[in-house]
Amino acid sequence: MKFNDTLKSIKLYEAGKPIELVVREFGVPKENVVKLASNENPLGPSKRVQEVICAYASKANLYPDDSMYELKDGLSKKFDVASSQIAIGAGSDQILEFISRALLSKEDSVLMSQVTFAMYEIYAKQMGATILRTPSYEHKVDEFLKLYAEHKPKIVYLCIPNNPTGDAMKKSDALEIIKAVDEETLVVVDCAYMEYAAYKDSAYKIEPKDILELPNVIYLGTFSKAYGLGGMRVGYGIANEEIIQNILKMRPPFNISTLSLAAAIEALKDEVYLEQALKLHTEQIKRYETFAKENGIKYIESYTNFITYLFDDSRNSSDVANKLLQRGVIVRDLASYKLNAIRITIGTESQNDILFEQLSEVMDLK
Repeated sequence: MKFNDTLKSIKLYEAGKPIELVVREFGVPKENVVKLASNENPLGPSKRVQEVICAYASKANLYPDDSMYELKDGLSKKFDVASSQIAIGAGSDQILEFISRALLSKEDSVLMSQVTFAMYEIYAKQMGATILRTPSYEHKVDEFLKLYAEHKPKIVYLCIPNNPTGDAMKKSDALEIIKAVDEETLVVVDCAYMEYAAYKDSAYKIEPKDILELPNVIYLGTFSKAYGLGGMRVGYGIANEEIIQNILKMRPPFNISTLSLAAAIEALKDEVYLEQALKLHTEQIKRYETFAKENGIKYIESYTNFITYLFDDSRNSSDVANKLLQRGVIVRDLASYKLNAIRITIGTESQNDILFEQLSEVMDLK
């Protein structure tokens, strides 16, 4: 059987290892496994959301409201944009897929930072597009502008804050890049972790209305991180009506479930939970910074719900990650991104206690 030639250059997306794998392969009791690899909110969904999911379980036989009116209305009020400027996806990565399919061909190129969200490349390559990367893992204005001027890519991806490294660029720097790009290039501002960056430092806070005055920008957000709905798969894109109407032509009917839609609607209303989640994260990430400083571990200052520990030549990230895995602690090895580093989701206090204990033993820090 002959498959599309573009698939030859595409690597499968490597998701974080599930708890079940550790139980099966290493015999660690399920209750002792700590998963800190996939940037999930350790609090889980709010009680209000859990109640709504249970209430809607009996309606799982029914398709959801395909207009997604109530969710769009909530996002419209939150961000002060029109409902017609909003597209809903099964995670914000489905919006990325719509964008690639709507815009790209084999003649096009896309620009992104050296280390960033893998799906930008995967979706672009599915359309045959050429991948351009900056020399640095950070989003540096001069590097983006230089490559943009040389190649005039069809899409520029700005992951703010950046996954999997955790760094971010200030709103003023992002605007400098956006304003330098002409109207034939779409700038995708992926703000999946923006709630964390905005809570930490207002200079890094980007809202849709900050950038939508320009005609060639789309803002992406998600309920998977700060809102605790990773398993429900709901994301959104906000742009001008022309962009939204065109990418929606890529959308299949009922692309999120009845339960997912109900959960996202309720999550958006629960501001108390969001504040609680952000406060817990802020308290606990300071422990990771202190641990790194006390043990001579370099780290990237994080504006997300995870932290990246960088190792020197005396340690190997894959070795550290595998040893932790065998002990029931799941973190993300970044060797596939050509970084000698591990990415650790900030967990609850008790989860973090376990991580510090096991990492100390694995790295012989005691």
